[in-house]
Amino acid sequence: MRPARALIDLEALRHNYRLARRLCGGDGGGARALAVVKADAYGHGAVRCALALQDEADGFAVACIEEALALREAGIRAPILLLEGFFDAAELPLILQHDLWTVVHAGWQVEALERTPLPKPLHVWLKLDSGMHRVGLDAADYRDAWQRLRALPHVGGLVKMSHFARADETGCARTDEQLATFAAATAGLAGDTSLCNSPALLGWPQARADWARPGLMLYGVSPFAQPTDKSAQLRPVMTLESKIIAVRELPAGEPVGYGARFVTDAPTRIGVVAIGYADGYPQFAVNGTPVAIDGKPGRLVGRVSMDMLTVDLTDHPQAGIGSGVELWGKQVPAAEVVAHSQTSAYRLLCAVKRVPLQYAG
Repeated sequence: MRPARALIDLEALRHNYRLARRLCGGDGGGARALAVVKADAYGHGAVRCALALQDEADGFAVACIEEALALREAGIRAPILLLEGFFDAAELPLILQHDLWTVVHAGWQVEALERTPLPKPLHVWLKLDSGMHRVGLDAADYRDAWQRLRALPHVGGLVKMSHFARADETGCARTDEQLATFAAATAGLAGDTSLCNSPALLGWPQARADWARPGLMLYGVSPFAQPTDKSAQLRPVMTLESKIIAVRELPAGEPVGYGARFVTDAPTRIGVVAIGYADGYPQFAVNGTPVAIDGKPGRLVGRVSMDMLTVDLTDHPQAGIGSGVELWGKQVPAAEVVAHSQTSAYRLLCAVKRVPLQYAG
């Protein structure tokens, strides 16, 4: 069997959730946290991750109803929030049938709820566009929408929410501007509030409220370019690894891989690793991107191909065919791979495919 695999540490996942909940004031403070498991839990396997968290998570958040139904079919009974809401009023009975919560972010959704009587109350999160300018009600329309929904007998809980555009930029004034917009638009409106995604939870204590929505941090990756005291407490959940399947001894002046991006400048041992961009490793990772070879620091050389990549074994005389190579995980932080790869931590994790996921903890 091909040796490439992604090891998923479920105890690390639980540790990171507990950190998120402590940061939002969940230990005795009453605040709660929805574990965001959309996009197959950022490549980690949504069902297995949700099952690992079901005894302690306050609930889960997914992008759409299809993702929510997969969790329900797996036996997850905790609240599940649809972050993109419903796409058609015809989905409302199904949402209610499966006890899902839904975001409402547009006027047509408010109108759909007014036109659709439901047999029991629906839990709604009403989203304000405080400056992200993606989805959400304008500040001028928010209060009216809140009052209309509050008046409906089939709307139960009503949570005020928004989303930050630049919370991963520590010290950026835009986040404070969004907080001020949200405060003005929701002043005097009763009910819980939810503002914090992972970067806001880790870096903007003034944004913490009744509900947090940690995503990336659950999987042990910092959203910040530089580590912080809080992000340093995260534990990596995924370790992507494979093995060396061939070794080449090359003299100086020889190119390696497609496009001759790397040319040896001295006699060099090259190891060929059974993993590539079809597995989710970034195609444009540059020469020198860190790896770990048999537990020791190493480096990528040459262009990543679809199924294979190459590493420098010159300083690893003990390494050979069958040697283990960690691409990211406990020894090689995913953030370091991101910094060398013209990508983001979100894309890095979500791109993982074809390799089997193996769970522990």
